[in-house]
Amino acid sequence: MDVSGGRGRPRPGNDESAEPTGPDAPATGDDTHATGEPRATPAAPAPDPTHTAGPGAPAPGPAAEDGDTPASGPAAEDPRGTTGGPAHGTTGTGPAAPDGRAEPHQESPADRPSAAPDARAPGPAGRGAGDGSGQLPEHADRPFAHSGAKGPTPQRREERRRGGLLMGRPFGVPVYVAPSWFLVAILITWVFGGQIDRVLPELGAASYLVSLFFAVAFYASVLVHELAHTVAALRFKLPVRRIQLQFFGGVSEIEKEAETPGREFVLAFVGPLLSLVLSGLFYLALQAVDPSSVPGVLLAGLMVSNLIVAVFNLLPGLPLDGGRMLRAVVWAITGKPMTGTVAAAWVGRALAVSVLIGLPLLTQSGALGSDAVDNVGMDTVLDALLAAILAAIIWTGAGNSLRMARLREHLPELRARTLTRRAVPVETDTPLSEALRRANAAGARALVVVDTDGVPLSLVREAAIVGVPEHRRPWVPVGGLAQDLTDGMRVSAELAGEDLLDALRATPATEYLVVENTGEIYGVLSAADVERAFVKAMARPS
Repeated sequence: MDVSGGRGRPRPGNDESAEPTGPDAPATGDDTHATGEPRATPAAPAPDPTHTAGPGAPAPGPAAEDGDTPASGPAAEDPRGTTGGPAHGTTGTGPAAPDGRAEPHQESPADRPSAAPDARAPGPAGRGAGDGSGQLPEHADRPFAHSGAKGPTPQRREERRRGGLLMGRPFGVPVYVAPSWFLVAILITWVFGGQIDRVLPELGAASYLVSLFFAVAFYASVLVHELAHTVAALRFKLPVRRIQLQFFGGVSEIEKEAETPGREFVLAFVGPLLSLVLSGLFYLALQAVDPSSVPGVLLAGLMVSNLIVAVFNLLPGLPLDGGRMLRAVVWAITGKPMTGTVAAAWVGRALAVSVLIGLPLLTQSGALGSDAVDNVGMDTVLDALLAAILAAIIWTGAGNSLRMARLREHLPELRARTLTRRAVPVETDTPLSEALRRANAAGARALVVVDTDGVPLSLVREAAIVGVPEHRRPWVPVGGLAQDLTDGMRVSAELAGEDLLDALRATPATEYLVVENTGEIYGVLSAADVERAFVKAMARPS
């Protein structure tokens, strides 16, 4: 029987593939595991750079937002990673609540890792699915999976629910307020309200309304910080998935890394720069009002809070903005982004230890402006708790940056061309036993259902084959075990690295039809094979 595939068609048994289809083959068929749950595709890393404006809060690299296409400035770039782009976060301390930064880049994760696919081997073209040509005459112009799925997938709808309350789409980027923000707003209202009550006792209970206004205004400043990262990213044509305001501040989820160290430096610096500008503007406005009035107290609080956010984020350790700037400098000197990541991550870990030990000592000694204390009281315990939280955030973010950098190093090893299984074309009413016999004779490990003209209609699900007892296979047609092909299930054989993972995530399935750019059938790609190759690549040392 003719085996689908063109020049350079897949070998029958590449070492990344799953076991042969058959009664003992692993269940990796349709969109489900044996339990019926969808198989997850390995997530591409969000670009590593996490720009934070204050204590950075590492967040997992979120997936594409509720079906929203990431904004990419004048020219749209690519879909989600993280998996993926750099997550730029903002956090603050002092009178204002911190606004943390996430690792998605969630940082995000830039040198988008992608390797040139293997060149097609010369030689006679393999015969196609059914018509002997290897071509798809009527469907060669159908978009591949990497053209994007239409409408939000269940995974993206779930991510939208996790994102929180949608507040708007400045510059086309969705802004979400996470449920944890309301908790920190209450905390700021309570703490700052007590301070206002001591300064302006005549306000009474109204001091807490003023404090609530301060909490909202402070997080509006955090949003401005994040928008600075976002606008810079869009200017550099880097797609931004979303901005999220959360307990420890804000996170801008940029899906690709900057292509040069200079752009990386600018992308990291604009956030703290905007916070410094805001602090200066609040200072100028403060000169025009009575410092002991309600506007004066609010302006003073916003001035100090934005100054703290800027200074904290300029500390030279990942996942803070200063860490991204240090990474860019080391990258520019050595020419190796990974070296910059390692250096900035270890400085970030040293910074975490310094915060854990130094912040309580500075507070207790009165160096930060408070009265020095000799005994251990509730304030000392709270300072130690805050230091521990900030240190954990910084340490975790630095570790996430290292992991994401290592993952990006290995991503180019994932190539659709080398992971694809050879496939045999069969018609809908072909008995399963006969289809398996043809596949075994041809050394193929996948079945493509075609019509009488050889046009592919569906892919036979491997999990469904496993579920059919051997004695019933002569009476079961393959059409009843197949999953209809959608445009998103047609994957280009040229895809590799993060682009390949983006394509598979856009249309979750367990098998994909792999085709050449000419429309020629190349074979079938199993999500299980990609997952196995992904795990093997990550297990290899850098």
